[in-house]
Order: sequence, then structure tokens, then C-alpha cells
Amino acid sequence: MASTPGQVIKCKAAVAWEAGKPLVIEEVEVSPPQAMEVRVKILFTSSATPTSSSGSQGSDTRVPRILGHEAAGIVESVGEGVTDLQPGDHVLPVFTGECKECDHCKSEESNMCTLLRIDPDRGVMIGDGKSRFSINGKPIYHFLGTSTFSEYTVVHVGCLAKINPLAPWKRSACFGATVNVAKPKKGSSVAVFGLGAVGLAAAEGARVSGASRIIGVDLNSDRFEQAKKFGVTEFVNPKDHDRPVQEVIAEMTGGGVDRSVECTGNINAMISAFECVHDGWGVAVLVGVPPKDAVFKTSPVNFLCERTLKGTFYGNYKPRTDIPCLVEKYMNKEMELEKFITHEVPFSEINKAFDLMVSGEGLRCLIRMEN
Repeated sequence: MASTPGQVIKCKAAVAWEAGKPLVIEEVEVSPPQAMEVRVKILFTSSATPTSSSGSQGSDTRVPRILGHEAAGIVESVGEGVTDLQPGDHVLPVFTGECKECDHCKSEESNMCTLLRIDPDRGVMIGDGKSRFSINGKPIYHFLGTSTFSEYTVVHVGCLAKINPLAPWKRSACFGATVNVAKPKKGSSVAVFGLGAVGLAAAEGARVSGASRIIGVDLNSDRFEQAKKFGVTEFVNPKDHDRPVQEVIAEMTGGGVDRSVECTGNINAMISAFECVHDGWGVAVLVGVPPKDAVFKTSPVNFLCERTLKGTFYGNYKPRTDIPCLVEKYMNKEMELEKFITHEVPFSEINKAFDLMVSGEGLRCLIRMEN
């Protein structure tokens, strides 16, 4: 990489030319990083959530675009003003940033960085409003500030977590799986809505916290066997019942669960997750991202009866501060990531990774870059 700083790099990237269509491997040009930016050589990326695939864009007109928001890589070069990273550093791109200067970053209670919080609609760098990707001079949009489905990408320095260089690349690319948001007490009951990668991470967090009952809720009954590995003790498929699933869970638990975590983004599941917690002390946490026009409807009495509804973003982790600590926990065998990775494919077969995810066969597919 010694000869590439300051130069345009030509490399392969998976480009979304149309929403809902397979990604296409193309040769792209990646411009040098500008002020407060870093160019990163991606070694591993992963498909774990629908937001990673072109099909998730729906009617989004911001194409062509390079998707991807979970990865591990190495710093190739840095732009002006970058002082805490240098070429050769091992980093994890993160779709929400930490500028360390705004009120949110200075608060111990928030990770909603004013400057770098997630913005799915922004397809350019925040410094100059331009893209660092192009094909034959035509700009290619960025995605979530990361665009990890490219052998090289350019990221704002505030969206990169520097990690221990001894951490294994394959595992480091999957730290998006570490979610522990509900903080259940030992012996408590927890309902997890949606048993995909995020939901199973929430179940794992509940298991580690000592929850005695973890009820998995999903429309795909085939997911239960896999969910058992993450601590899920019981399974409810709403399609198997002729009444609201919140009523089923309330009956199972003698009034409701102590904590619930909603990980699908489906507005009806969000309502069920809230209404299934116990009155007096139950807490529901929303993790999934709903459509922009979705409306949450429930009786105000549910709040008056002392049920609590809250949201969380990226597990409330500050990426630059907290992610390196999570990596150290993994290296000290305090966390387990291996069971989150169900498949591995080469970059040339990236669309297969999404097929595995959509079919329910894959949980988290590691994508091995071939540079």
C-alpha cells in the first residue's frame, strides 16, 4: 500500500444499480481521503441485516450505490487533520459515528452523535458533499457512511473504531452482533421479537445477563432450533394463534414478561412487544427500524399502568470508545462471536450471502474480500 496514498485506487466493488436487483461486481475508482477522512482496505465484510442488500432500498432513487455497513479492514491512508489513526492500523467501520465533541458524544447517556449519526439518505461525504467512488467519471453513492462492499472505501475518521491488531479479522467483522440493550435482571423473563442476527444477539445478551426465560417470537418456526444456541427457551409463532401474540405471552408468563426486545422493525411487532410486558415494571426496547411513515398506536392506559417503552440505537455503544473494549472482551473469552457466523463466501459470490439470509438458512454470512 506504500505507493497508493494520494492516488486514485482502482478496485472491485459490488454496486447496486437498481433497488431490488442483485449487486454487480464492477471496477470502481476510489479517490484519496479528504480532510478528516480515512481510506480503508476492507478484508472482511458481512451480510447480517436486510439493510445490507439492494432489495432493502425499496424505491430509493440513490443508485448506483455501494452498500455494506459491517466490516474489518486496515488503514491505507489518512486525510488532513486525522491524528489518531495512521496507515496500518486495524479498524472497524461503523455506520454511526462519534465525533467526541458534540453534546451527545460528551454525554454518558447517549451515542447519538450530532455530526455523524446514521443517515440512510446521505450518499456523499459530509465534508464536501461529494462521493469518493466513481466509474468512468460517474459518481457512485456511499451508503451509511461506510460502503464496505468495496475492496477500498473512504470513511469519516469518526466512523472508525481502532482495534487491537491481534484480534482475528473474521470475528472482528461481526461485532455488529453485540447487542445487549434490555439489561434484564438475573432470573427475569425476556421476549425477543425477530430471531435474525440482531434478535439472537439480544437473546444472547439476555442469556449472559442471567434471564431464566427467553421467549423467541418469529414467523419462521425453523429458527427455533438455532435460537436455542443463544439461550432461547421457548418459541411462539404468531401464525399458530388466533389471538394477538401479546395475549399469548401474557398468559404464558402470568401477566407479561419483565423485558421485551423488538428487532424486526415491523410496527405491529413493536406494538406487541410493548403490550406483552408486565404492568408495574415491564420495559420494552425497540431496536428494529420501522418505515418512515409507520405510526405506533397503543392505549395510553398501558403507560399509566407503568409499562415503559424505550428505543436504542446501536446498543447504546459509542463506537470509537466502546467497540475497542468489546474486542478486548472477545479476546479475553468474555464474549462469543463464532456462533453468529453461519457461512462464509468469497466476494465474487456476495449475492449468495443475501440469498442465504433471505431464505433463513444463514444468520450472518462472512464475505471474504479477494484483494
